[in-house]
Amino acid sequence: MSCLSKGLLRSSALLSIALALTVGSAGLPGAAFALSELKPAQNGESEPQAQNGEQPKQAEPAEPDAIEGDSEGIPLPDPLIDRSAAQTNQQSAKPDTDTAPEMSVEIEHDISKAPEAVRKLRQQIIDAAASGDIEKLRPFIAGGENQFRIDGNDGEDPIAALKSYSGDPDGLEVLAIIIDLLSTGYAHIDAGTPDEAYVFPYFAGKPLNTLTPPEKVELLRIITAGDLADMQEYGNYSFYRIGISPDGKWKFFTAGD
Repeated sequence: MSCLSKGLLRSSALLSIALALTVGSAGLPGAAFALSELKPAQNGESEPQAQNGEQPKQAEPAEPDAIEGDSEGIPLPDPLIDRSAAQTNQQSAKPDTDTAPEMSVEIEHDISKAPEAVRKLRQQIIDAAASGDIEKLRPFIAGGENQFRIDGNDGEDPIAALKSYSGDPDGLEVLAIIIDLLSTGYAHIDAGTPDEAYVFPYFAGKPLNTLTPPEKVELLRIITAGDLADMQEYGNYSFYRIGISPDGKWKFFTAGD
């Protein structure tokens, strides 16, 4: 065979291979991109185009309400202790200082500055208690019966309720306590409101950590040192107190914070 014939045959074979490769690549479902083309566009380069000019599909973001779980998609169990509920309870238990009204209190040691009706009833109660006959308090309790309150009196006779606080059957101890309470200064609370009252002793309206040494001595005439130590843990006087309204009615004989 001549050299010219061999060259023609070689060229024809190469042309056939090229055509076969062209037809094979055209029949594929989609051309694969090189690794360099799959990288995100950087430095202003355009993103690679898919075949027929379509943009390649981007990864879809996870659903916002997808349930978190372990690597296999199984939801994790609830914690044994619901700390969020405990924190909510603690917050709800706290007083709302922005909306809770503050009680107005004025401390006064000079009884002559109290209204005449308050001074008169105070002295009448002291005189009745000093007699040793607890029944002599009844007229003054009846005078304010529409608003009189006494701890533990659930429809019970108020004099019987007073006797129940005494260590003796005749109520002599509670009479002595009443005299001690009324022998101190007073706290004028909630002036100008329906709850306005002159409260004896004045410790009921004053934080215990603000008491001076003389005031502590005065307080210890009413309570014991052990009682004072217990009260200081809470910061407030919690023994008995007497309340008299501005118009001279006995409002309450109670104990508390």
